[in-house]
Amino acid sequence: MTSERRPVIRTLRGWAIHVLQETGAIRECEEHGWMQDRADPHARERAFDIARQDPPADVSPHAAEAAVRDVLNSIGDTCPECRPDEEDRR
Repeated sequence: MTSERRPVIRTLRGWAIHVLQETGAIRECEEHGWMQDRADPHARERAFDIARQDPPADVSPHAAEAAVRDVLNSIGDTCPECRPDEEDRR
């Protein structure tokens, strides 16, 4: 059995963003590119599971989990450039 390898990511933050997008915990605003928290507890937990069980090379599970948490804490659930009525249509 082979496992799919994740793409090489240059920074730990970049890796955390990739994992959060892969699990569906965050998404990118289609118009402006800002990351948005989807507030999906199951997707978040999957991202934390990946951080604990499959961190990047030379990164401890604790550091990987902290990177995921830092990214989640740094983004909101709305795009700062979208008007409120635009957000409602998504």
